[in-house]
Amino acid sequence: MSRIFLVRHGQTSWNKEEVFRGTMDIPLNDFGKKQALEVGKKLKSLSPDNPLLISSPLGRARETAEIAGKSVSSKQIRIEPAFTDINFGEWQGKAKTEIKKSFPALYEKWLTEPADMVFPGGESLEKTAARAEETIYRLARECQDHDLIIVSHRVVNKVLLCCLLGAGLNSFWKIKQDTACINILEYEGRSFIVSALNMTCHLLTLGPGDSTDF
Repeated sequence: MSRIFLVRHGQTSWNKEEVFRGTMDIPLNDFGKKQALEVGKKLKSLSPDNPLLISSPLGRARETAEIAGKSVSSKQIRIEPAFTDINFGEWQGKAKTEIKKSFPALYEKWLTEPADMVFPGGESLEKTAARAEETIYRLARECQDHDLIIVSHRVVNKVLLCCLLGAGLNSFWKIKQDTACINILEYEGRSFIVSALNMTCHLLTLGPGDSTDF
């Protein structure tokens, strides 16, 4: 049985300000770097035997992987484009408050029927889920002798977890993914078991209320 540690990247200024990021390349802020360091310490205790480190190509995920990787002694980060964030299209770079005013009907659909969402000029949740799910199964089959650490994004993690739990994409809002959280998956050769979800105990020393599910 192999284990996969599915990690959300650390905080950026756009997480804190509730601005849609998507494929725009936003760096970690100072707090996000501290979160990434704590992620690495936690992963070292959970997987001490040189796990394989995989990241989305976007800078905030790569930077999280690089900082955390120093603690787990991972010498190389493998970039997997399938784990890049969803393309929010016209919503990217805009604050949530602005989106609610400019796209009221579509924003309501995003909150109530996410499985049917196609972002204007961007991707659908279904497309994002398909690319991420295919890749995580492939990696689990290829790397059964190693633990895997995958650093990705809120939307990607949520749709993956929906799929692996058989919950359907309309369960998107029932799964929380705070910045720098860790999820633990176990692969049995045919399917996944989710053994930990949105774990943030490693962040408690950084202070309450700083991690965010946006």
